[in-house]
Formats: sequence, C-alpha cells, structure tokens
Amino acid sequence: MPDPDRPKRLLLLADHVHPYVYRNAFPQGMVPVDLVLAAGDLPGYYLEFLATKLPVPIVYVHGNHENEYVNEGDGRIPPRGVIPAHGRVVEAAGLRIAGWGGVPRYRADGEGQYSPFQASWGLRRLGWQVRRGRKTGGVDILLTHAPPLGPHAGEDYAHRGCGELTRFMRAQRPRLLVHGHIHEYEGKKLDYVDEDSRTRVINAYGYRVIEWPGQVSG
Repeated sequence: MPDPDRPKRLLLLADHVHPYVYRNAFPQGMVPVDLVLAAGDLPGYYLEFLATKLPVPIVYVHGNHENEYVNEGDGRIPPRGVIPAHGRVVEAAGLRIAGWGGVPRYRADGEGQYSPFQASWGLRRLGWQVRRGRKTGGVDILLTHAPPLGPHAGEDYAHRGCGELTRFMRAQRPRLLVHGHIHEYEGKKLDYVDEDSRTRVINAYGYRVIEWPGQVSG
C-alpha cells in the first residue's frame, strides 16, 4: 500500500536523452517515482520508452525542435502512453499541472516558437482553465519548455526568458515551475524561488529527481 505521508517523488527530464535513464535496466538503481514531467525537446521514442518502463503518469510539453513525434508509416504521430499538457491543465498523481510548450520566436520560420501575441492569448486561455479549478486547488505545477524571465534565462536571444510565462506564474502562483531549454553550456543555474509568486523554479535539463514538497536529489 502507498504511504500517504511519504512525499511524492517527481522525475524531471528535458533536452537530453540521458544514458542513465535510456538503458535496458532502467529504472533499476533509481528511487521509485510517482510522476514524470518532461519539459521538451525529448524525442518521441524516449517518451515512449519511459511509458514502457515506469507505471506512473508521464506528462510532457513540446520544445522548440518538436522532436516529440514518432515516425510511423507515412507520417508523424504523437508519442503513445504519455500525457500532452501544452495549453491544458491536467491532473496526474494527485497534482494539477498547467503546460506550455515551445519558446519565444527567435526566427521567421521554425516549429515550436510563438509570438508575444500567441503567448499572451494562449496563456490567458490557460489561466481561465486554472481559475475554473480553484475549488480543487488551482494549479500546483507549471510545466514549460522556455524559462521565465530571471536567473534561468539564457544569455542569447534564442534562449531568452519569456515575459508572458512570468506574468502567468505571478498571477496563478504555482508552487513549482519546471522548464527546459537551458543546456549545460550555460553553466549550472541553481534553483531559485521567485520573490513575487513564491514559485520554485527548476531547470530540468538531463534528469533530476525531486520530492514534492522537498529538496532535490540525484
């Protein structure tokens, strides 16, 4: 029987097919987890692999490369066995998760990018969904690919923070924001708590295991 007093464990992934995870013996050697949050730019085969290995919900948003699709026959299909969260509020492992994939537009073409208008409109619609759920606790986690403005924003234009995400975070006040997009070449960016919303912001690059609520491990 599950222990109701044990904190939930969340596996966070983004941007990199990590060899510790993508192996035949996985999840051997890793503590059991209750939920997987995939923050974008992960290939569809990797997400489907996780679905075959872990008996827990796997919630994902797309990145700016949109390689989450699986090639099947004459076209691409979404990965199977996982839960898409972009533009939606989903419930998994007893938590309410709002999702927003992609990044602020940094070139004229390319998938997985959005204009300020698209972000503003889409996140307003997402906020309406959150407010409809206030009686059940609003939203616990904001799962994104791009980071909000602040310490985790990248140094170049393509990896800049998203002001619309920052406004959403401060209006809806999720306890946790999980993002990707910022790779190790940017240097180690420590978790931080946004002063206005009191949201804890985590870069999920590679893989991490955290406790809800609690401290980072692994």
